[in-house]
Amino acid sequence: MLTGKQKRYLRSMAHHLNPIFQVGKGGINDHLIRHINEAIEVRELMKISVLNNTLEDPKELGVQIAEESGSELVQVIGRTIVLYKESQDHKTIVLPV
Repeated sequence: MLTGKQKRYLRSMAHHLNPIFQVGKGGINDHLIRHINEAIEVRELMKISVLNNTLEDPKELGVQIAEESGSELVQVIGRTIVLYKESQDHKTIVLPV
């Protein structure tokens, strides 16, 4: 569980990132979750954009993706989801205490 201070730090780091994945009309599937797991293991912090033609709420999608991928939901702002998961091998982000 991330503290408020850690979430603020991660939001500041994610500000300049570009979204890696897009959730479209098809929604979330196992294929997308598998790719998110692979990418977040290397990057630790990532953005996912939710396209306008998606019928589901971006906040609900963010919670669902975080649960299924085992990551922490940092922020949902507009149609952009920010996720964080500490990497086992590629630890590049040091969170404040």
